[in-house]
Amino acid sequence: MAVEDVTTGGPAGSPERRTQLSDLLKKRRAELGESLDVIAPKAVDPTSGTRVPRGKLYRLERADKVTPPVYEELAALAAAYRLPIEAMQDAAGAQFHGVDPLRSGTGEAVAYVRKLDSLPAEQRERLLRLIDTLVPPQTGDGG
Repeated sequence: MAVEDVTTGGPAGSPERRTQLSDLLKKRRAELGESLDVIAPKAVDPTSGTRVPRGKLYRLERADKVTPPVYEELAALAAAYRLPIEAMQDAAGAQFHGVDPLRSGTGEAVAYVRKLDSLPAEQRERLLRLIDTLVPPQTGDGG
């Protein structure tokens, strides 16, 4: 049996523990001035009705070992903590999957990237060509 590192929840010697979602939830609840008992009944995905029980909220905030939340649970958290679903997705991806969110100086790039998927492939290609005329690709950009 492998030795488990209690600080990371992973094998001994694994990288530093990531707590982005936990930190976001704790900070936001403090900003709202609400207890877990007040937040928990609000943790319901408005679309699917999926609920996140108080016990899981507690474990998430404490960064205890927990099953990573699925989309519907993130939507329930977004409703309860009154935050955008994208903030939940970014923080959960960072904490549970080691995926750091895209960042830019103004935040505009993030908004643009999120909208790209709604464009048809032909329009995405035309937009990329336009961007390349304004800002030529750098070595290593894949372009």
